[in-house]
Amino acid sequence: MTRADIGDIPTQNPCAQCGTPIPFPDWIEPGEGRVSYLWKCQACGYRFEAVAIFDQRAIEHPPLAA
Repeated sequence: MTRADIGDIPTQNPCAQCGTPIPFPDWIEPGEGRVSYLWKCQACGYRFEAVAIFDQRAIEHPPLAA
């Protein structure tokens, strides 16, 4: 099992409603060729999802389980 490097997690994402920076996502869900992030703004309570989609070459040879 691989572990996400803390440096790879997005930080200070601006709220989609009020623009206040959000320090880190509430939830991270990896998927095939993508990672979804759930954000919640502490200032206004707005919740939203952001999705990172990876280049096909990056997922061509996924790691094998040991």
